[in-house]
Amino acid sequence: MELKTIIEAVLFNSQKPLSPKELRDVLSQTAENSEEPLAKSFRKTKDEELIAVLEALAQEHATAARTFRLVCVAGAWQFVSQPEFAPWIKTLVGEKSRPGRLSQPALETLAIIAYRQPLTRAEMEQIRGVAVDGVMQTLLERGIVEQVGRAEVVGRPVLYGTTPAFLEYFGLRGLEDLPAADELRKIPVKKPEALLTVEPGLATAPPEQLALQEVVPRETTPAEPPPEPPARA
Repeated sequence: MELKTIIEAVLFNSQKPLSPKELRDVLSQTAENSEEPLAKSFRKTKDEELIAVLEALAQEHATAARTFRLVCVAGAWQFVSQPEFAPWIKTLVGEKSRPGRLSQPALETLAIIAYRQPLTRAEMEQIRGVAVDGVMQTLLERGIVEQVGRAEVVGRPVLYGTTPAFLEYFGLRGLEDLPAADELRKIPVKKPEALLTVEPGLATAPPEQLALQEVVPRETTPAEPPPEPPARA
C-alpha cells in the first residue's frame, strides 16, 4: 500500500473537497490512533509530497478516461463525475438548486475585482465608468466578493477582493488560473494620495509616521473690522 492509494481512498469516500492540509491532518490523526507501522510512517507527510501525489492521481484518472475525474477547485481536491453523464446522475440524485446567473453588469464588475484586487469601489467605477453600488450588493450577498481591508488613503475606503466561493463558482483552482486579460490589467486607475494629518482624532497614518510629518501652521484670515456706526446729522 502506498500513499497514493491511501489518498485516493480518502478522497473517494469524503463528503466534501479536501485541501492538502486536511489530508495531512487525516494522515496525522490516523498515525496517532493506529498501531499499524505503515500508518505511522505517513505521520509527517509534507504538503509538497501530497500535492505531487494528487497531481499524479489526477493525471492517471484523466489518462484512464473513467466516468469520473479528480479535480482541484479553490485549493481543495475532490472526485467529480464527467459532465457527459450529468443527465443520468440528475435523474438518480436530483439537481441541487443554484442561485440565478449573474447579470452582465455584475460579471463585468466581478472581472474587474478578480484581475485588479484589492481595490475600492471608486477604483471599480473609474474602470467601468458607472456606479457599482447595486452589483456590489449582489456580489457581497452571494459571498463571491468580500472586504479584505482598507486603503491607506484619506477616508480609508474599504478594499474588496474575491473569495474561495468565487473560485468554486467558476471551477478554478486558484486566481493564477484566470484567463489572460492584459487589456483589463493595463487600464490606469488614479489612486488618491495618502495624505497625513496631525490631528490625533483624524489620524490616517501610524503615529511614528505622523511624528515625522512637519507641522505647518494653518493660514488665518484676519477678521474684518466691525462696520463704522452711521454719522450723526
